[in-house]
Amino acid sequence: MRMKDKVVLVTAAANGIGLACATICAKEGASVYLADYAFDLAKERAAALTAQGFKASALYFNALEKETHAAVVNEVIKNEGKIDGLVNVYGGTTAGKDKTIFEESYEDFIRFVDNHLASVFITTQAAVRSMAATGGGSIVNIASISGVAPDLTSIAYGTSKAAIIYLTKQIAVQAARANIRCNSVAPGMTATDAVKKHVTAEFQEFFLRHTPIKRMAEPEEIAAAVLYFLSDESAYTTGQNITISGGFSLAQPTFADMMAMAGTQLKDAES
Repeated sequence: MRMKDKVVLVTAAANGIGLACATICAKEGASVYLADYAFDLAKERAAALTAQGFKASALYFNALEKETHAAVVNEVIKNEGKIDGLVNVYGGTTAGKDKTIFEESYEDFIRFVDNHLASVFITTQAAVRSMAATGGGSIVNIASISGVAPDLTSIAYGTSKAAIIYLTKQIAVQAARANIRCNSVAPGMTATDAVKKHVTAEFQEFFLRHTPIKRMAEPEEIAAAVLYFLSDESAYTTGQNITISGGFSLAQPTFADMMAMAGTQLKDAES
């Protein structure tokens, strides 16, 4: 019960990493608010948690509608009198529009960046103002391995996630005196429904060739790191980014070829 009596808001919580974060917090004793643009689904998820004896509610949140960002935080505070934890999960891009520096229009680039940063900045600003008045709290931002390791496409997505990692550090420094901590988690490829639906099997296989732990992360593995940052176990940890990617981007660029070669040599040795 590491989150007993705490109030936690999770954005983009109807599916994937957000749902896993909300679920683990609820199971650890928190009163959890699942905020998502898929409001009906968020209500279903909250009802399922409530039926299991946990405390969960749903709110409407849309990363593309800035008026909803502070509104969900304020609704939580109105209902609970405080907010102890905030998990900013939203992330997304459109492959057909988020391309390279050669192809992407500035309008598309800044729209993607603005969506990501606004969904973190505005919610966090509303949360820290309340946390400062109630004794502190913890904020966790979901970044991405794309914010650590540049890619051949999706320039706006990678740039915005890198900015979120740096924004996390800024918030950590500026809010520390109010007993507010801020950390980020950068997942690699994660086995969410969105990835299974939108990422081809060929690309998944290619990605995993370069991942020392040769599988995708489960959403619950990302949520475990989020829980650590939210809980008092990390009371002296702030401004940190933890990459959970199975070692992707950690090994030498020749990793996949060397592993293939090692496999061939092993077969030769066994024959």
